[in-house]
Amino acid sequence: MTGLGRGLGALLQENEHIPRKAATPAQGRPLATPHIGGITEIELELIDVNPYQPRTHFDEEALKELAESIRTQGIIQPITVRKTENNRYQLISGERRFQASKSIGLTKIPAYIRTADDQQMLEMALIENIQRENLNAIEIALSYQRLMHECNLKQEELGERVGKNRTTVNNYMRLLRLPPVIQAAVRDNKISMGHARALITIDNHDVQLRIFRKIVDEGWSVRKVEEEVRKLSLLPQPENSSTRAKTAHKQEIKALQYRLSSIIGSKVSIRSDENRKGEIKIPFGSKADLDRILNNLKIEI
Repeated sequence: MTGLGRGLGALLQENEHIPRKAATPAQGRPLATPHIGGITEIELELIDVNPYQPRTHFDEEALKELAESIRTQGIIQPITVRKTENNRYQLISGERRFQASKSIGLTKIPAYIRTADDQQMLEMALIENIQRENLNAIEIALSYQRLMHECNLKQEELGERVGKNRTTVNNYMRLLRLPPVIQAAVRDNKISMGHARALITIDNHDVQLRIFRKIVDEGWSVRKVEEEVRKLSLLPQPENSSTRAKTAHKQEIKALQYRLSSIIGSKVSIRSDENRKGEIKIPFGSKADLDRILNNLKIEI
């Protein structure tokens, strides 16, 4: 099978000599008895959908076009399944072909039968979809996230599996930090990946949403958004109440150090946290220096 990429090909252990076009019921050429590792015709009613399917939305118009193609040309590429209990099968990949075939009344479909445990099922389904099904950017990001969390993959390992470098993987993963309404807009193609990547660089969600509304309502281009982000980065950041409190505390400690230094005639160092806990350091260079400091503090030994 071509077009799957090294990661999925290795998982599925494809035979390079399997023909690309397999017989369908409409063509009237029955295939061999089902066996692991080969192609056979399986009744659609015996196939269960893949619970690990990363695609959350199937375009109805695209499914109709695929169904019409199957009606006239047959199944060009078999689906992939694994055998489960009670002589049933579970989809690993090819749900669009499966759904389209059901919609035009086919009762059987050509399929590769593979052996896979649950983790392999998840990994194969995710990689197959990432590489071949034109997922939107959010679906890709969620697929990457599932591969990393549920298959215990690091970003470098994930990149090798899907044929992407770490930077590309990271750019998709960062999309999941955006507010849900912006993620939904990326998913529904209301804004582009370029828009989203520019919005990610803004730390403030309220500002992200304000610029997002400009993109949707006024049709801002990616370049326009990038220019706006650059302008924001040049503006001084407003201080919040916490920042103002920290600044005031530092100024207070600095003033206290100056007053103590003036009283004892020596350098004073004060360290204090926000809870007013800390220490005071007064260095001296000799016994005479110490006596002078103690005298200024009116301390007798």
